[in-house]
Amino acid sequence: MRFRKRVGFAGILLGASLAMGHGIMRADEASPADRDGHSFSRPEEVQVRDLDLDLTVDFDRKELRGTATLGIERPANARPDAPLILDVRGPVIEEVAAGRDGASWAPVEFDLSQGDAIRGQALTIPLPPGADRVRIRYRTRPDAGALQWLDPARTAGKAHPFLFTQSQAIQARTWIPIQDTPGVRFPYTATIRVPSGLKAVMAADHLPADADPTVFRFAMRERIPAYLVALAVGDLAFRPLGKRTGVYAEPSMVEKAAAEFADTEAMIEATEERFGPYRWGRYDLLVLPPSFPFGGMENPKLTFATPTILAGDRSLVSLVAHELAHSWSGNLVTNATWRDFWLNEGFTVYLERRIIEAVYGPDRAKMEALLGFQELGHELAELKPADQILHINLDGRDPDDGMTRVPYEKGALFLSELERVFGRDRFDAFLKGYFDRHAFQSITTAVFVADLRDRLFPLDPEKAAKIDLDAWIEAPGLKAAFVAPTSDRLDAVDRAAKEWIEGKTPASRIAVQGWTTQEWLRFLRALPAEVGADRLGELDAAFGITRRENSEIAAEWLVIAIRNRYAAADDRLEAFLTSIGRRKFILPIYAELIRTPEGAERARAIYAKARPAYHPIAIDSVDRLLSTTNPVR
Repeated sequence: MRFRKRVGFAGILLGASLAMGHGIMRADEASPADRDGHSFSRPEEVQVRDLDLDLTVDFDRKELRGTATLGIERPANARPDAPLILDVRGPVIEEVAAGRDGASWAPVEFDLSQGDAIRGQALTIPLPPGADRVRIRYRTRPDAGALQWLDPARTAGKAHPFLFTQSQAIQARTWIPIQDTPGVRFPYTATIRVPSGLKAVMAADHLPADADPTVFRFAMRERIPAYLVALAVGDLAFRPLGKRTGVYAEPSMVEKAAAEFADTEAMIEATEERFGPYRWGRYDLLVLPPSFPFGGMENPKLTFATPTILAGDRSLVSLVAHELAHSWSGNLVTNATWRDFWLNEGFTVYLERRIIEAVYGPDRAKMEALLGFQELGHELAELKPADQILHINLDGRDPDDGMTRVPYEKGALFLSELERVFGRDRFDAFLKGYFDRHAFQSITTAVFVADLRDRLFPLDPEKAAKIDLDAWIEAPGLKAAFVAPTSDRLDAVDRAAKEWIEGKTPASRIAVQGWTTQEWLRFLRALPAEVGADRLGELDAAFGITRRENSEIAAEWLVIAIRNRYAAADDRLEAFLTSIGRRKFILPIYAELIRTPEGAERARAIYAKARPAYHPIAIDSVDRLLSTTNPVR
């Protein structure tokens, strides 16, 4: 079979290359399909070894300015005259110098290629003989894709501005000249200079306080890829959660956040027990303003999290479990290219549910697995076959196009099937060894498959024969054999929904006492598409759904309200879209609005108000959505 041919001896050879080269794929060992097409860099010729940032944060000009100093090295057998090639998209390069041992610097010429809509530009720097460091003086642009500059009105406290970065997938190049590929890993240090009264935090260790209270210093001693370099600046308070855990947030939110995340230490312990030690020292969280476009970002040592998970009952902390799980799958063992993204997210969803099971019980984990499976089914029905593949081809496309539910839920379903077939004890042992063998490396799908064939399949060849790797990894849809998730509690919700839909039970008599967020989501998703405004009014009168602050429930309800022209939710709809920038919530709502001409007009009117508060990543997504012709229902 095609996949098996490709991951035989060549895959094993590639794995050895990665183990010896800090995750770099050498050109003579990796097939063209395994190279990172989203980066201009050629680390097989000159590799970034380490990074030192010295940046000043200027809120008035909305720019970072200063220097990035790169330690570099040439892998064995590399061309001695090969230049250093970096990725940039937007930063203004003012000066480049090269030196040796940091003792002396000499200006060098540099070249910026013609711009590419997705990748940006190649910054090519010829290197003098013996040079092992390059210093780049630069400044970012106000519209840098990784940076969101918030004026005080867009923050919880309303008194101070706020800045945060979002470097995944290929946004690091918009604020750092770097080899912006997950296949290159490096440690870094940073000096960040901020306005008086503000605090800087980074996904790194905090070094001792500077004599100047506006200067903050950091060190990330472990090797990480560029997309995990992260910075935030604002009016921040801190609360400890455990011996190695804590939370940062604006002062008005920090107590609520600390209460919501109280189980974080228990989550770490549960993961360590099953999959090996936590290797990053501290694990803290930072609650960002509502414009953050994602649920969370797994920046090592400091997860960035949306405030939309602060439900008050810890019902949405599976997001914390997810971002924590990335400390093993994603941060410790990383996809080498963005077509291998499922190695990060499929593994992480699988680990997330194991954490939820250990801390909150099997019923909660089963509900979340079934909801995820349901969401995957809906998305598969809408995706093109080529986008239903785990090992997706993203040539010529933005890697964000591959961030569907496929790498997350299909990837997790594949791992769950491996667990079911081989047994939990045996599969846990395999995963623990996998994280040990590939710790602090970036690997491809081929390397993972070689690991399966070498380490797991020989333990029971008869069971291994039941796993169709090609169907799971290279085929669209769900063509391999698997056992779908089930949940007795969600089955009970389905029965309640059916009885209400059929008119057998009035809304006021539905037994919702003790329902979790997951049960409410299942109930709402069980409603007919055209349930009618009057019947929605019945539910709203009984349960006050329109007024609920739980963002997951609110987003689901608002889509239903739009579809059924439930006018009582109109004010809540506008308030929601203008106060929250999380793409998971806002994109389905805008998509539902533009299904009708009047809805499209309303979508554009609301978006005109909301757009200034959205992150550039969310703006790009909504801009593209609203530029399409209105779908016909």
